[in-house]
Amino acid sequence: MIAFNHIHLSFNGKKVLDDLSLAVERGEKVVILGKSGSGKSSLFSLLLGFQEPDAGEIFFAGRRVDEKSVWEVRRKVAYIDQDVSLGSGTIFDLLDFIARLKTNLHLGQIRKEADELQHYFELSDEVLNKNIEELSGGERQRLAVMIAVLLHRDVFLLDEVTSALDLHLKKKVADFFIDRKDWTCLVISHDPVWLENPAVKVFDLEEKTWRL
Repeated sequence: MIAFNHIHLSFNGKKVLDDLSLAVERGEKVVILGKSGSGKSSLFSLLLGFQEPDAGEIFFAGRRVDEKSVWEVRRKVAYIDQDVSLGSGTIFDLLDFIARLKTNLHLGQIRKEADELQHYFELSDEVLNKNIEELSGGERQRLAVMIAVLLHRDVFLLDEVTSALDLHLKKKVADFFIDRKDWTCLVISHDPVWLENPAVKVFDLEEKTWRL
């Protein structure tokens, strides 16, 4: 589904990725491990075309990622960044915007699905009536996950999406993705709820090897 082939990437003369190769099959859940600055988030930026490698190739669903194909990749991938960039305004305004993006769905259907996700992720009505700027870190993370799911995509790039949650909610979020066999997930996280799940594969970016 996703393949990084012999990727080289440098910033200001410093090597970040050095001949990295990594393949992720459809339906796999893969955690990327590595210290800060090791290039974890850069993998997501490369796949989405926000950065270009110095050398090497990236493939998505069998097609090389380049200026011609990158918009198709972005339409098929849901990305939650570490800073949880949600913009401004009310949450309901944001849900309305999503409904307008999904031209084949009516707002009522989006709201029904949103209600189910709101209940699962334990987001109260009070939270959904807040402005986005008023949300706590944990509320922002759960809202970002909820929105990503509402986009109806089956490939997810998740950058530290459980870092601000308590153990109970960390497990609920991780299990939600892991239990969906048809979803392909690349995850950046050091949370045990991901790392200790037997259904998750772990790739050590610094060693360029799979952890058993």
